[in-house]
Parts: sequence; C-alpha cells; structure tokens
Amino acid sequence: MKQILFVGSEAAPFAATGGLGDVLGSLPNEIAALGGDDVDVRVVLPLYAMVKDEYRAMMRTEAEFTVSLAWRRLYCGIKSLYKDGVTWYFIDNEYYFKRNGLYGHFDDGERYAFFCTAVLEMMRVLNFYPDYMHANDWQSALTVIYAKRKYAQVPEYSGIKSVFTIHNIEYQGVYGFEILGDIFNLHEGDRSFVENDGCINLMKGAIQLCDILTTVSPRYASEIQSPEYAHGLESIISANSYKLRGILNGIDYISYNPKTDTALWENFTYRSIDKKAQNKVEFQGLMNLPVDADKPLYAMITRLATHKGLDLVCGMIDRLLCEDVQFILLGTGDGTYEEFFRKLEERYPDKVRSLIMFDRDVSRKLYAAADFFIMPSKSEPCGLSQMIASRYGTVPITRETGGLADSIHGYYEDKGKLHGNGFTFANYSSDELLERSLAAKALYEDKEKFKKFVSKVMRTDFSWGRSAEEYMRMYEIR
Repeated sequence: MKQILFVGSEAAPFAATGGLGDVLGSLPNEIAALGGDDVDVRVVLPLYAMVKDEYRAMMRTEAEFTVSLAWRRLYCGIKSLYKDGVTWYFIDNEYYFKRNGLYGHFDDGERYAFFCTAVLEMMRVLNFYPDYMHANDWQSALTVIYAKRKYAQVPEYSGIKSVFTIHNIEYQGVYGFEILGDIFNLHEGDRSFVENDGCINLMKGAIQLCDILTTVSPRYASEIQSPEYAHGLESIISANSYKLRGILNGIDYISYNPKTDTALWENFTYRSIDKKAQNKVEFQGLMNLPVDADKPLYAMITRLATHKGLDLVCGMIDRLLCEDVQFILLGTGDGTYEEFFRKLEERYPDKVRSLIMFDRDVSRKLYAAADFFIMPSKSEPCGLSQMIASRYGTVPITRETGGLADSIHGYYEDKGKLHGNGFTFANYSSDELLERSLAAKALYEDKEKFKKFVSKVMRTDFSWGRSAEEYMRMYEIR
C-alpha cells in the first residue's frame, strides 16, 4: 500500500482562499477513491481560526508535544478527522494560527517554518512515514528542504520521496539571510540551496531538493522556464526540468454541479439548457438591471490584479458596451481597478454592475446567469474559473496562456460541425479580446447553434478523474 501525505497551507472545506485550497480539497479525495485499498491518503494543514466548529467537533487529539524551531520551544497539537476516504491532520498552535485571515501577517515566514517543522516531527510522533510527501507552494516548501537537509540521515525518513507542486510561481517565500538560522533553523551549509538573487528563496530550495517537481498545467510547466513567466527562477526551473511535469488541475464535480447547486434559482443540465435563462433574469432583477433573457450577459469573477488581464478589459470595455449587452464584475483587489469598475457602472447604469466584493453564493449565481465568461489573463498557471464557467454553461473567452491554453480551445465551425469549447486569442491585446467577445456575441445571435455549442461546452470533462490518473502513475500506483 502506498502512503501519501499532502502538505499545504489551505484546503477546502476547512480553510481556503483560492485555487490551492480547491485543489487540496479535491485531489486527495480523488486519489483515495481511485486507489482504493492500494493507497492511504492523508493531508496536513494548520488549524486556523476559520475552521468551523462543525469540523472541530469531528476531530480527535492524536498527540501533543513540543517543537523546536531554532531557540524556540513551542507547543504543537495534532488533531485529526477522517472524511471521504482521507485522513486529515491539523497542526494546532493558537499563537501562530488563531488569527484573522490565513496570510499577510508580519511573521508568516516564522509561522510556516513552525508548520513545516511540525509536519516532519508529526511523522515521528505518529510513527507515520509516508512513501510520498507532497508539498504545495512556498508555505510548505520547508518540508522538502528539512527532509533533505535535516532528516535524510534518519533511517525512518530516508525512504520518503518528496514532491513539490508550484501553483503560482509569483509567490516564492523570499526573505533576507539575517533570519536563516534564527527563523528558518538552517545553517550556512544550506545557503547554496535556498539562495537566489542574494535572498533566501524557499521555493527555489524546494525546487532544487525535491524528487519530483510538478505544476498545474503542461503549458505552465513550459512557460516557467522563461523569464517572462518565472519571476527570476527560470534558470533553476530549467536546470531541474528533467524532473518537472505539468498536470492540469480539475474541479470538484460534486460541489460545482448546476443540476444540484442550491445557490441557483433554477437547476439545469446540458440536456435542459433552456432552464439556464431563468438564472439570468433572476440575477438581472437582483442587480436592478433591465430584465431581458435575450440580452447577452458577460461576466468576470476575478481577483482585481494586473496579471488577470484587467488592463485589456479596461482598454476594450467601452467599445463592447456600445453593443446591446450587459456586463457584471465580481471581485476585489487593486484599488485602481476597483475605482475603474465603479466608474464604469456610473457611466453605464443600465448595462453594468460592479460588485466590489467576493461572495461564494453570489459567484455561483453569476456563473449560472451569464452567457460569457471573460478571462484574458496575462499569466494563469491553471485557472479554475474557466472550468467552473464551462460546467455552468457560460462560454469562456480566454487568452491562450498557461492552463487556459490547455483547457479552452477556440471555437470554429467546419462542415456544420462545431469545434472547440470557448473563444480564445493569442496576443496580449485589447483589440483581440474585443474581436473574440464580439465573435461570441455573433454566435449567440444564432440561438439554435449557440444552444448546441453551450451543450458541448458543458460536456467538457474538467473532473479530477483524468488528472488524478496522472498523479497515480506519478506515485507509482498505476
């Protein structure tokens, strides 16, 4: 039986802020279901304040012990629960994790150094030494570094293979060398493994020391070997490309299911697409927009950040709104973009709603209500929103980068047959985004053809099944 321990800083439904949480909330379950009796899947994450009481009530205390981090001696509790074939461990230390929000604290480096140390020590305390320790992003990078630099000579740890997955290379865990020993409990002999551009770079250390390196789409695995996408790590990625593979993420088909989603006004499937329109008119009414099921509705659900391609949207949206269309944005982030979209609503009160907020219930309603989903990212490691939109019959309009290029393929018609599952463009250009948005509107105006295409889009398989099979082969279970 193969034993796999996933290590991460967040996982749905316990504590999640984005794509990493969605992945770690879904992939372990899929691996457990596919592997059956051949695999023992476990996940470990911090016990954050946001973990709900309903889950805390299900937990049992596995151990309480002291963790040493440089000169510190710190309490560590291990809580566990079993859910959907997966054993979940939670690292308990209220000083580090009983806070508002997961990230953005002044001592995040110390918090996750403690977490990573606790993960390695947990193995000893529980007498559980997995065949694979699968770490994710910089917050868990130190588990890979510690395993190779501190624990490798201990017999029980020597057989553990480490996997490190880059979900977003933009966030690397960069710190000054003055805290190498005091915070990260590393020595001068470790310097060469974590040094990049004169700083400690935790992601760089994990990339160099892991046994298997993965990222979240094949295209992104190629892109991050170039300066345009690698944020300074292109040389280290290229040097380790022999152990790199890109595996496209999936989405949770139980959670994201328009047939059963209780957030929707009207449930539907690819066989009952006409029912989708009811969600549009209800959402239009909720937003106090003119109610018209025949009016094309474009949507964006996004973090308001430059790499999401928002400058392209700003450069074309007035021209798009010259058409008889509506546009709704849901998201928060950069104040400049927040202000732009507020002003956009003021200029087009009968066409635009800018929801400067994030609410999961509202997002699901909007996924179901819209006809088109605009996602013109400058870079996108994988992207889940285009997959969720497709699942809800909302046709993606995407730029051909990263996981967007791997998951969405451009519409065309040949001898009466419809191909692709969205509208795509290659260059980072507002004009190309506008042209594809208008091409999508032209297809929308042919009601029967558009309905047929929406059905095709909804049947695109973005479940975890195919991706999980690739992970199974990587873990040598298949």
